[in-house]
Amino acid sequence: MTATTTAIAQVPVRRRPIWGWSVQDGLEVTKRNLLRSTRIPELFVFAIVQSIMFVLLFAYVFGGAIPVPGGGDYVSFLLPGIMAQTVAFAAAASTVGFAEDMSKGLIDRFRSLPMSVSAVLVGRTAGDAVRNLLQFVVLAVTGLIIGWRIENGFGNAVAAFALLLLFAYAFAWIGTWVGMLVPNTETANTAGFIWLFPVTFISSAFVPIEGMPSWLQPVAEWNPVSAASLAARELFGNPTGLPGDSWPMTHATLWTVLSSLILLLIFVPLSVRRYRGATAR
Repeated sequence: MTATTTAIAQVPVRRRPIWGWSVQDGLEVTKRNLLRSTRIPELFVFAIVQSIMFVLLFAYVFGGAIPVPGGGDYVSFLLPGIMAQTVAFAAAASTVGFAEDMSKGLIDRFRSLPMSVSAVLVGRTAGDAVRNLLQFVVLAVTGLIIGWRIENGFGNAVAAFALLLLFAYAFAWIGTWVGMLVPNTETANTAGFIWLFPVTFISSAFVPIEGMPSWLQPVAEWNPVSAASLAARELFGNPTGLPGDSWPMTHATLWTVLSSLILLLIFVPLSVRRYRGATAR
């Protein structure tokens, strides 16, 4: 008995380093989410089709009635706005995806495994970021076909896409948090768009801000979607639509970065806290 106790006591306890295992677990969950997307390609295809429809509708149906202040082609003004709107709308997919995982008991399964608490959340948002990158490629090709051009060089174009990805990643955390608040997938389908429609349409994504009522213009100017749209236009070298002299419009790139970081500082802790108490529905 004494020898057995001594043998057990001598077995080294292997402790998992927090950060290394968190990254590895997060990558595994990201891989799982991306593989799942390939098995349900309809989700990605419909998201792509929706984005292309927005481009074509606004370019060919509404574009003729929307002059761009300061001059310039409306398609060139529109494309960066469509990209910002698309990544914002992608947050709805994060909401539905997480709500579905909750309803199927997958989150309980993850919680029973010896893995990092943040891995599921990081894996979800990172997988959504990769899908956003693919959507950018499709939108850019669609835009080039209908006349959009990158006028400010390759380096600035890469910076524009990187900025939009940061913005998308911040919105994915909002979508994930909302997905843990709703009771089921059906509710997630509606809840995901209730807050996204005003956020995306009260902005300069589709129309210049100066055409809005005066009381609404400050809301649109401080809207992060407006800043992301304007920053992308400036980096791509596209028409900006004379956005005005307010601070977020004169520092669009800086405000996009700051607002994305603020959103991450708010919704990452909220999501982790909500996840710790999450149970199957």
